[in-house]
Amino acid sequence: MTALPSGLPAPARRALERAELESLEEVAAFPRAELAALHGMGPKALRTLDEALAAAGLAERLGRRVAPGLTPGRRHSQT
Repeated sequence: MTALPSGLPAPARRALERAELESLEEVAAFPRAELAALHGMGPKALRTLDEALAAAGLAERLGRRVAPGLTPGRRHSQT
């Protein structure tokens, strides 16, 4: 099992704990709309998870796409 990314904001980490999602594989299998609807899961957390899923090779396999312009492992500023 692949650990959740260390840069995940605390509210999002707590939301994943409440949903009993403890690994990237579990997050990848969780419906995207339900993940986004979790209390504490904001845009930054979703980007962080998308990048971690892509870096772990889980995004494509499970039908997820990294948002255009995002490169796994590289920080992106909000504009």
